[in-house]
Amino acid sequence: MKWQEERLIDAPINVVWDLFKEEQASRIMPKVVENRWIDKKPEMRGSTYEQTYQEGKRKETYPVHIVEFEDSRDYKHKRIRFKLAHAFEMNLAFSMEKISEQQTKFIYAGENRGINFVGRAMLKLGSGKNGDKVVHEFMDRVEQEALHDTETTSL
Repeated sequence: MKWQEERLIDAPINVVWDLFKEEQASRIMPKVVENRWIDKKPEMRGSTYEQTYQEGKRKETYPVHIVEFEDSRDYKHKRIRFKLAHAFEMNLAFSMEKISEQQTKFIYAGENRGINFVGRAMLKLGSGKNGDKVVHEFMDRVEQEALHDTETTSL
């Protein structure tokens, strides 16, 4: 499954970008309960952290690799890669482009690939509409949190 979605968010680029710091993960990914650095490089690219994900009572911990990273004034980008449940390879990219001082274009792209029989079967059985729903719910959370932070800082 592959996707790429874009959305204009009425928040400054730095406010949106701050949501993608590893210590903020649970705000936009509620099933992520912890991120802990393993190897944090100054340029971030090549860094690795351990992420703990909880689905119901089941918890899973796995390494997440930052494979691309850019943090300039008008453009910000992070691509991460990890294996989930020993069945899926996840490749996710988060990009932000400054449109104006108060508006940011947020681009969320990714690929979820089955790496064994179980993973491939689950992806085939899962509907495309459900995948689209998950992507849109994530983008909604990012927008809601960015708008919340923008309102809070302007008070």
